[in-house]
Amino acid sequence: MHPDSPISATLVCWGNAWLAGQVGLDEAADRVERQAGPQLVAGDTGDLPLRGFLADLRIEGMKSLRLALPIAGDPLGLTGPPPFNSAAIEAGQAAIAVLPGRCLGLIPMRDRRGSSYAGVRWSVLGAGTTTPDLPSLAEAEHGLTLAMRAATDALLGVEGPAQGHRRVKIVSDGLAPGYPARAHRVAALAARLDAVLRVADDRGLTSGQITTRDHALRDLDRAVRRARVAAHHAITEFV
Repeated sequence: MHPDSPISATLVCWGNAWLAGQVGLDEAADRVERQAGPQLVAGDTGDLPLRGFLADLRIEGMKSLRLALPIAGDPLGLTGPPPFNSAAIEAGQAAIAVLPGRCLGLIPMRDRRGSSYAGVRWSVLGAGTTTPDLPSLAEAEHGLTLAMRAATDALLGVEGPAQGHRRVKIVSDGLAPGYPARAHRVAALAARLDAVLRVADDRGLTSGQITTRDHALRDLDRAVRRARVAAHHAITEFV
């Protein structure tokens, strides 16, 4: 699954809203399917519809869903084991179902069957039960603000040839009902900055300018991913 796809984030926020009693299971599953088509979960005896899989986990006592947005060198949201970490880093994302005594890691993969079917198939791997070291929403918002200012200051000194305005497409459609207003604000800002990061261009820059730009954008990307994860977990702080 391409890391630009927000499907894991969509599953986490609408799944948590369902677990918190803010929406029904059908509404949560419909929003995930609206994002990327039919959703199936790979099972030992065959694929299961996502909504049925979630219902089964709820019966088992699922407490929450966590979001992981890792990259190589920064396994944000991951606590092992290595097979799950490797799969999540390759996908650039994962959702983690927290159950009594265990966690399940969900890795999305594009599911194409012929010319008329396009959806997502989730693979399921055992995930570590240790709570990941993640910033609070307030810490993530502060870090995002600082990184945004630092990147702006650094990039003001990087002047390349004029390339016109590029269209920035924001792929996130926001958080689910029940999230605090601050989480909505942080998630919206992070989504806008993430879209800007995806269209950043090196053309016409010197090697020194590229180094300065890459350092600034790398720090901003780190802050954006932390802000997105913190925002998607914020509902669990109020239930």
